[in-house]
Amino acid sequence: MFNYKNICEELMAVLPERTKDIISRRFGLFGKKRETLEAVGKSHGITRERVRQIERDGIRRIKKSADKYSDVLAFLRNKMEEFGGIRKEDVFLEELSKNNDEKNYIVFLLNIDEKFSRIYESPKRYVVWVTDKERLDNAEKIIKEICSIFEKEKKLLSVEEIKEKLEEEISLNQLLFIIETSKEIGKSKNGKLGLYKWPDVNPKGIRDKVYLALKEAKKPLHFKEIASSLEGKSNPQTTHNELIKDPSFVLVGRGVYALAEWGYVPGEVKEVIRKILKKEGALYKDEIITHVAKQRIVKKNTIIQNLSNKKYFIRTPDGKYTIA
Repeated sequence: MFNYKNICEELMAVLPERTKDIISRRFGLFGKKRETLEAVGKSHGITRERVRQIERDGIRRIKKSADKYSDVLAFLRNKMEEFGGIRKEDVFLEELSKNNDEKNYIVFLLNIDEKFSRIYESPKRYVVWVTDKERLDNAEKIIKEICSIFEKEKKLLSVEEIKEKLEEEISLNQLLFIIETSKEIGKSKNGKLGLYKWPDVNPKGIRDKVYLALKEAKKPLHFKEIASSLEGKSNPQTTHNELIKDPSFVLVGRGVYALAEWGYVPGEVKEVIRKILKKEGALYKDEIITHVAKQRIVKKNTIIQNLSNKKYFIRTPDGKYTIA
């Protein structure tokens, strides 16, 4: 829509050559790379603070002649307002520019408009641009509330589900724009949102990847199937080792594992039967088989053989089984 390079050239035409060179190198304009205050100062034989002063004074002079391009600045402001007055820098620039070169010119124009403020990165937030500092405070308040929702729900949520749980009225788009500024929230493979520290969102080691593979499958899998789903990120033996050592995974059949959070309990078949009888009381053989089948992938005869072990189980006169 605009030729940002030409606009910047015309705005900087009022500056002395040294000031023009310093600003061009600081912002990476006209084919120059972005440089630090120290690097620019060294080449001009001046201090970092002097470079900062020259840059600041040059921008101040440009602002006085910026009225000529009020339509460009108004366009940028309107775009930001469409996003709710706050936007993650790299996403905002990507949407406004046709190529990487244009991004630096847009950043320069944002810097000469007093309506815009660039907020530096923090441990919990990416670099953002805002049209009002109150927008930042409100965004951080919403992010804090969303994180509290995740801690309470302990599960992934869609943006629609998050919106329903928020106290503040906000559009879906504006909510997404705020969420993308946060380092604490991320998106899972299925498109739902969660805390970035969760393995569903940011799986780190093999253990997390194995956990996620089972969770996505929503059913028990053989360790070789799990390894295959990791697409070369783990061989079968390494995958098996992770499954064996972590109590989050339960062996439910020959080489077949399930998540403990699904209600599966660890132990041999006889131990599973004991836990069932302890919870349910005396049961008939067919009832026990049905219960065990929900916990283990084993043959019916295996369950019957375990029930015949009088060291562990007793058959009552009415044909039920109980713990010995």
